[in-house]
Order: sequence, then structure tokens, then C-alpha cells
Amino acid sequence: MAGAILAESTLSFLGVGVLAPMPSWGAMLNDARNHLFDAPHLVIFPALAVMTAVLAFNLLGDGLRDWMDPRMRSYLIVTSLAR
Repeated sequence: MAGAILAESTLSFLGVGVLAPMPSWGAMLNDARNHLFDAPHLVIFPALAVMTAVLAFNLLGDGLRDWMDPRMRSYLIVTSLAR
């Protein structure tokens, strides 16, 4: 999911993503590129949104992998019983 978000925002930033009436973080970043020094919040907030969404999906995926992996689950059970 994080890869899909990055791919869509990259394609939209380059101008080959979704069409103009649809909002996109990449298109927002591309439009705000010209106003980087006079209105930096136009760049900062979409970039933070992309970063937060990608980080959240990566952490969710890591947590699900740790929870679903039988080898990791047995390791956690053994280490908790050893205490």
C-alpha cells in the first residue's frame, strides 16, 4: 500500500497521474513548487501527509507480519516464559 501511495504521488508530481479535478498529493506538491519560498506550508503539509501515510502503512504491515508469523510468535512466547 505504501508503494502504491508513493507511485501515485510520484506520477502525479510528474504530471502523468490522475487528472486535474481529482486531488492528489503529488499534484499539490507540483503546484506548490513555484511558491516554495513565499508559502512553504503549501509544500510542507502535503509532504508530511505522504510521509505519515507511508510510515503508517509500513508500521502496520510490520506489526501484522510480526503478529501473524508463527516463528516470531513462538519466539516471543518462549522469551516471555523464560522471565
